[in-house]
Amino acid sequence: MAQLIEDYALIGDTQTAALVGKNGSIDWLCVPRFDSGAVFAALLGDRDNGRWQLAPAGGLQRVERRYLENTLVLETTFHTDDGVVKVTDCMPNRGRTVDVVRLVEGVSGRVPMHLDMTIRFDYGSIVPWVGRFDDDESLRAVAGPDAIILRTSVHTHGAGKATIADFVVNAGEKVPFVLAYYESHQPPPRPIDAERAIAETARWWRRWAKQCTYEGRWREQVMRSLITLKALTYAPTGGIVAAPTTSLPEWIGSVRNWDYRYCWLRDATLTLSSLNVGGFHDEARAWRDWLLRAAAGDPEDLQIMYGPGGERRLTEFTVDWLDGYQDSTPVRIGNAASEQFQLDVYGEVLASLYYTRKVLPDDQAYGGSWELERALLGALENLWRRPDEGIWEVRGPRQHFTHSKVMAWLAFDRAVHNVEDFGLAGPVDRWRAIRDEIHDQVCAEGFDEALGAFTQSYGSKKLDAAVLMLPMVEFLPGTDPRIVGTVNAIENVLMKEGFVARYETSADGAVDGLPAGEGAFLPCSFWLADNLALIGRKDDAIALFERLLGLTNDVGLLSEEYDAGLGRQLGNFPQAFTHVCLVNTADHLSREDGSEPGPA
Repeated sequence: MAQLIEDYALIGDTQTAALVGKNGSIDWLCVPRFDSGAVFAALLGDRDNGRWQLAPAGGLQRVERRYLENTLVLETTFHTDDGVVKVTDCMPNRGRTVDVVRLVEGVSGRVPMHLDMTIRFDYGSIVPWVGRFDDDESLRAVAGPDAIILRTSVHTHGAGKATIADFVVNAGEKVPFVLAYYESHQPPPRPIDAERAIAETARWWRRWAKQCTYEGRWREQVMRSLITLKALTYAPTGGIVAAPTTSLPEWIGSVRNWDYRYCWLRDATLTLSSLNVGGFHDEARAWRDWLLRAAAGDPEDLQIMYGPGGERRLTEFTVDWLDGYQDSTPVRIGNAASEQFQLDVYGEVLASLYYTRKVLPDDQAYGGSWELERALLGALENLWRRPDEGIWEVRGPRQHFTHSKVMAWLAFDRAVHNVEDFGLAGPVDRWRAIRDEIHDQVCAEGFDEALGAFTQSYGSKKLDAAVLMLPMVEFLPGTDPRIVGTVNAIENVLMKEGFVARYETSADGAVDGLPAGEGAFLPCSFWLADNLALIGRKDDAIALFERLLGLTNDVGLLSEEYDAGLGRQLGNFPQAFTHVCLVNTADHLSREDGSEPGPA
């Protein structure tokens, strides 16, 4: 039986990441990048697809976990029948290799421990050749271009196609393990000291976290989310992946399983906003620069997502040898939604670049940005009238989604503000006219008088939580009766057991081309909390927000969705978009609450 998604914790080196279970098993690690093949893929299969478990061998009473304060260094304490033992896990900042450091420390008693490691390259499909170095008895696994070396004082031995070890740790004793991935044609990396690596990694994270300027309510939860976002940053380029995992299901046993190890443009505005809430301007600039490089080219070829380095070809295929998380298949690698036409990304790109000018005034004249923005606007003048696949990346017919049209409005609105606020040159009268035309059309075609609410698409009777973005991008004020009516309708129809679904699905797949059934999409519930505050229901907003905070696991992490019936997290984990929304809603409610917020 697979562990619950929330039973995992994240460690990473800002280029890739690993998931560590409460049972001491690393069940997911892609090397050398977030979107590379997994060397431990038991998360989507079983032990034979790769894992590294390091845990007590005897009777277990309870497990406690925490991150060392303001770090991504994980500490798991096992209370056993024989005593107490602590395992500290981290991934040091990247040098030439990908390193995973694990330190076993006896706290009390005399605890038998067991190591069980199965190395499988390429998502659990390739069994490596495993041998030892004569000089230090290090264990090395090699297959094609990939190599892994494990260094430890514990004697390991083969068992079938796995590596195991049994040892005992006494109170006060420390036993280190260091695993390094490197290219097989290169010489093995030099040994590193595990304790020193852990201490240096903790210091690095604390230096980074010390920059945080957010002092509002819920600071601890905001700080953990900001650290998570930093961990999902691909440091060489500044891109931020949506999650470090692929194919964790949005509904157990369903086909709603997607690869999220890529960078979505639509995350840009909210990501920049959340980084600014914490005062992390270097990350905001790096994300902005990544965005400009990724978006460069023919404006009509703008994609909704790119690889961590800005790669465009993200061809989707399935790996049949993995059974999927709790038999949820298919397991997908790549994402076909990268080839969709999603109108909203133009608005999000233009809004994020305007926002960057607003919060980073020293970068107002960033070379190449305005020229690219004008080119995108030129393309959008023709594109905004077309139907698209929308924010939810439906795999059904294109529609005139209300949210998509509002995001097109946002692009031209921010273009006008760029001229008015920063004196940039452009055909502002034409942009104003298009902006006003879109606004009038959305209010006429996207609003249903009988429902008293904005709907999913023109002429539809279906509701969609994406329209909660309307007051948040200043399309209409929160006090507008149409917004109040929309919020009330979404509460009545889309809120299930205290949380908000994205939209109404149907068994025949007519809405999105997929079978019905998924959890509550957590960002939508954060959006509802924002809207409740905007329409004056502050107590309800805070109550919903704190209910959402209650969903975080024991180390403060959230996935994409939540199954209220089963009381468990669903979808890829941890999810950047969810943590972005947590930060932004906390900041918004801190301002509404009157406590000290982050920077404006």
